[in-house]
Order: sequence, then structure tokens, then C-alpha cells
Amino acid sequence: MRIVFATDSDFGYIRERDNHISESLILSKIKGNEVYILRNQDGSNIGWMRFGYFWDNTPFMNMIWVDEQYRGKGAGKQVVLFWEDQMKQRGFNLIMTSTQADEGAQHFYRKLGYKDAGCLILDAQPLEILLTKKLS
Repeated sequence: MRIVFATDSDFGYIRERDNHISESLILSKIKGNEVYILRNQDGSNIGWMRFGYFWDNTPFMNMIWVDEQYRGKGAGKQVVLFWEDQMKQRGFNLIMTSTQADEGAQHFYRKLGYKDAGCLILDAQPLEILLTKKLS
């Protein structure tokens, strides 16, 4: 598997799978190099990861998507570790993510060294758990 920055040619693939943000924001994040694409050995897309910045200064992983047939094989872990390394190289000491309390992803993040940092309650949604990790 290879991890590369998404390009405009990846827009359709991402748009079909990302229902959380608008099409214009997907394009903006692609242009800002805030979306990684996971590519299979044959060059086909198998997933993506999107990030931004909490308080405009702390890298925040917003979303990871791995196509169903590739889940459970380490692609998610690989892209998270790749992103962490990229953020460390850019001089960041702290990174963040979040997940809903009813999602299994919280256990995935904790296994990767993320620590619970608080929570957020939004109308009619499960508790959102904020997680942080110090980069050393």
C-alpha cells in the first residue's frame, strides 16, 4: 500500500464516501494537502484520511475511510502512523482526533497511544470523545 496526497482526480472517489462535508470543502482540503489517499499495489484507491487543525494550530484527524474489503488488515493504522510522522516532521508536538462513544474506533485510537482528553455533547448525537497524543 502507498499513501499519497489526494489530487483532483481522487475527488469522485472521496465524494462518494464522505457524507460529512460539502463537495466544495472536499476540494479545498484536497488543494490544501489535507487528504491522504491509500492506494493498493495496482494503483487503485482503497481508502483515505482527512485532517484539519483544531484551534487552527493543532493537527486534528477528522476522518479515516478504508473500503470494506481492506478493513482489518492494517491500512488504517498505517495511515495514522504516516500522518503522525508527517505532523512530527512539521514540528507539531500534539495531535488530536475524536470519535463517538458508540463507535469502536475509540479502542483503535487508544491502542495507538491516544489518550482521552474530554468530551462534547451535541444535540441528538452520542457523546463525542476527544483524544490527544503527544508526539515525541
